[in-house]
Amino acid sequence: MPDLALSVLDLVPVRSGQTSADAVAASVALAERADALGLHRYWLAEHHNMPSVASTNPPVLLGVLAGRTRRIRLGSGGVMLPNHAPFVIAEQFAALEAAAPGRIDLGVGRAPGSDPVITALLRSEGHTSDVDRFPEHVRDIEALLGADGAGLPLATGEEYTVRATPAAAGAPVLWLLGSSDYSAELAGRLGLPYVFAHHFSGQGTEHALELYRSRFEASEHLGEPRTFLTANVVAAPTAAAADRLALPQLQHMARLRTGTPLTALDTVEAAEAAVLTSAQQELVDTMRSRWFVGEAAEVAERLTAFAERFGVDEVMISPAAGAFAADPIGRVPAREATLELLAAHLPQRSLAAA
Repeated sequence: MPDLALSVLDLVPVRSGQTSADAVAASVALAERADALGLHRYWLAEHHNMPSVASTNPPVLLGVLAGRTRRIRLGSGGVMLPNHAPFVIAEQFAALEAAAPGRIDLGVGRAPGSDPVITALLRSEGHTSDVDRFPEHVRDIEALLGADGAGLPLATGEEYTVRATPAAAGAPVLWLLGSSDYSAELAGRLGLPYVFAHHFSGQGTEHALELYRSRFEASEHLGEPRTFLTANVVAAPTAAAADRLALPQLQHMARLRTGTPLTALDTVEAAEAAVLTSAQQELVDTMRSRWFVGEAAEVAERLTAFAERFGVDEVMISPAAGAFAADPIGRVPAREATLELLAAHLPQRSLAAA
C-alpha cells in the first residue's frame, strides 16, 4: 500500500458530562498522540455558540497545542475571515509562527459560518458585507505576514507601513478553504494551496479540484497546485465496533440538519438508545455511506484509494468516534485509537513544509 500522509481536523467535541476544560484536555491528548505517531498536521475549526463544539478560538487553542507538541504542523481549518479584522488574524498567526517556527498553517474560509447575532458580536460594526472583500483581505494578510509588511496610503500622500510582527523570520503557510467553486477558482488565481471541504457532504470534490488545478497560476510562494482531502473517519478493531462508535456524531449531524435543538454529544450508549425521526434516520444512513467507518485495515485501503482517485498524497481526517459512559472524562480513547490504527496501516511519509 503506498505511503499516505495523515492529518487531523478537530472541532474539540464536547460530550454529555464534559466541561469545556474536559473537552480541551481531550483534544490536547489527541494532538499529542498525533504528534507522537508522526502525523503531518493538526488543524482546528472555528465554530461559535454550539453546545457540542469547543473550538471557538483556533489561535488561542493552537498556542496551547504549540506548547504541547514537538514536530506536527498546527493550523486553522479554518478561521472564518469575514468574522475578523485581517490585521488581527495576521498578528495572531505571526505570533504563533514566532512561537513554533515552520509549523504554522493559516487556513481561511469565506463563509461567516455563524448566524447574524454571532457575526455582530464578533465584528463591532455588525456587518457581513466583508464577505465581498474576501480576496482583498486574503491579499492583505499575505502582505502583513511578510517581512516587508503592507503599505497603507495616507491622505497626506505618505505611505504607512504595517507589519503583523516586528521582525518576521518566517510566515505561516496561507491556505484557502471552501465548499464551492468560488474558493477553488480564487485559490487557483492567487496561487495559494486549497482544500475542498469533502467531509461536509462528500459531493462536488472532483469538480472543485479540477477547477482549482485548471485555474492555478504560479505565485511567489507556490509553483504548482497543492491540495489534500478531508474525510470523516472512524476506525476500530472490527466493523461492528466502528459502527457503534460512529453513532453519536452521525445522529448529532442529523439533528443539526433537521433543525432539532442541539445538545452536547451523546455517549455511545445514549446514541444506541435514541429514537430518531424517519428524516433523521435517512440522513444518518446517507452520511454513513459517505464516511470512512469500519475495521482499520479496510478503512486504510479505502482512504488510499480515495487519495489516489483525486491525485493527492495527504488526507485530513476528522476522527468522529464517540465515547462510552465509562471513558475518562478528559479523553476520548476511540478517537486516539482511530489515529493509532490508521498510522499502523499507513506508514507515514515525510512531506514538504507546506
